[in-house]
Amino acid sequence: MKNKLLLFLCCITVFCCCSSNDDVIVSPVSIVFNFNHTWQTTDVTNADFNDIKFTNENGEQLSIERLRYLISDIVLTHESGTVTTLEGYVLVDVTNNENLSFTTAASILPGNYTNVTFRFGFSDDDNTDGVYQDLNTANFNVPGMLGGGYHYMQFDGKYIDNTTAEALFNFHAIRAVDTTDPNNLQFEDTSFVVSLGAVTVQGATTINVGVDLYNWFSNPNLWDLNTLNTGLMMNFSAQQMISANGSNVFSLVGVTQ
Repeated sequence: MKNKLLLFLCCITVFCCCSSNDDVIVSPVSIVFNFNHTWQTTDVTNADFNDIKFTNENGEQLSIERLRYLISDIVLTHESGTVTTLEGYVLVDVTNNENLSFTTAASILPGNYTNVTFRFGFSDDDNTDGVYQDLNTANFNVPGMLGGGYHYMQFDGKYIDNTTAEALFNFHAIRAVDTTDPNNLQFEDTSFVVSLGAVTVQGATTINVGVDLYNWFSNPNLWDLNTLNTGLMMNFSAQQMISANGSNVFSLVGVTQ
């Protein structure tokens, strides 16, 4: 894929040089992705962690104590139909304020792109157990009894339960696994592709992505933390529900040049 991207860039540059009397050369520019976290309309940073100050749609008060998630396979579709795939991944770690903004490894040609997408988590092809050393070091692995591979997200906190006591929740997203028969695990790829829509790239470009954490617990599945709080990695239907809700979490806020 990297070779295809390099070939594409070279061809475009040659075309521009040969077809214009003005010798205009179009140079690739860097793309920055910036992730802005909110709880509905309220900004959320790690300064807001460890404090029961949020209320979900089910009416439960909760705190955020750890939040980190995986982004991979960024794809840009040019209006000409050319598709550029930026392979690789980024662990967005809100807890430690790491990778909330990151620059793609490859530069992009300026132009009008009809869609920009990325994957939340890993596809099954990329979700290979033990191969990503930085994720191993970060303890982002999934236990072998659940099929191995890596988390898509770790979202941990506390909530006020129906007895008015503080209780823990571990809202973890992984590839869904049915462990009914431990000797014959059944999997479903519950990663998902986020479509941001059309983006125009001119100079160095920042794509601002909104991440509404409230929506993890609201739509289409209203989340009851008194029922679904811990042990979600082993719950096949809970993983399907998390994946469905995630489709409403990410959106394009805007583009800055």
